Amino acid sequence: MKAIQYQSYGSYEENRLVALERPVPKAGEVLVAMRAVGVNPLDNTFRSGHIYFATPQNLPRIGGQTGVGVVVESGGSQFHAGDRVFVTGQGLGLTVDGTWREFVAVPAGGLIPVPAQLDDAHAAAFLAGAGYLTGYLALTELAKFKEGQTVLAPAIGSAVGMETVQIARRLGASKVISTASTTEKVELARADGYEHVIDLSRETLKDGVMRITEGKGVDTVVDGVSGKLTSQALASLAFGGSLVIAGYAGGREVDVDVTDIIWKASSVHGFSFRAFAPETIGAAMRTIFGYLGEGALKPKISKTFPLEHAPEALRYLIESRPYGRVVMEV
Repeated sequence: MKAIQYQSYGSYEENRLVALERPVPKAGEVLVAMRAVGVNPLDNTFRSGHIYFATPQNLPRIGGQTGVGVVVESGGSQFHAGDRVFVTGQGLGLTVDGTWREFVAVPAGGLIPVPAQLDDAHAAAFLAGAGYLTGYLALTELAKFKEGQTVLAPAIGSAVGMETVQIARRLGASKVISTASTTEKVELARADGYEHVIDLSRETLKDGVMRITEGKGVDTVVDGVSGKLTSQALASLAFGGSLVIAGYAGGREVDVDVTDIIWKASSVHGFSFRAFAPETIGAAMRTIFGYLGEGALKPKISKTFPLEHAPEALRYLIESRPYGRVVMEV
């Protein structure tokens, strides 16, 4: 079978197309023929070697954390040959071989039926970047969000930004705000129904938040950008507000005014899936899949690549900062 495998850490070209043996399912595993897979910023972090488990001992490794496929062998599970399924699982593509290949053998517990109305690419986009799950856990578990509160999720084109906005709407936020670096992205977002998008080429994040909230600030920020936006995010909080830092696409090092934390009695949380019990993550997954079935969540695709073009797909995600998810067809 074809697969994309990391044999060392380094450039985008370390996403290497290789030929491997088709996996043989163990007891309790289901064999799935992959159809479409998502590309995640965490795939890039692993590729570059900038994460704690990026060790020489953790190579070679097949990339890809999620995807969508068709059951080939059910392994005695509740699934049947021909069923379309979401493929998920702890550590996929990071500490165990992932989804960027033609066939995977995974425990039945990591599979979820795909709604009939969702095509393979949009199903893969739903999981790519883990934005929906991140947004839900950040709001409900860390920020203790309450209906009617206001939420800021910067970077409307990103997984955390776009998908936290959708989650916050479903949870009953009174206002949900995002940002875009260009007027073009603002216009794309507004055409998709995102009302409150701050154009950072025309005003600062803080100025935009204060304009939209009439000087009150926001109750919660879920930030997947960091870098220079972190100080602006803290300054945009209302009294007693929470900042959840869920990524660092804009940079790892920040300068902040600590009085924005002290005088506002703010809370700052670091987001990591490791912080949540498996039962908590499982319950959150079931909830967001329910929202998907309701039609409350709308996965957005920016561009689709063939699996063989994995280096270009990852480069596009990281360097072009697209509006929507990046998907590869297998």
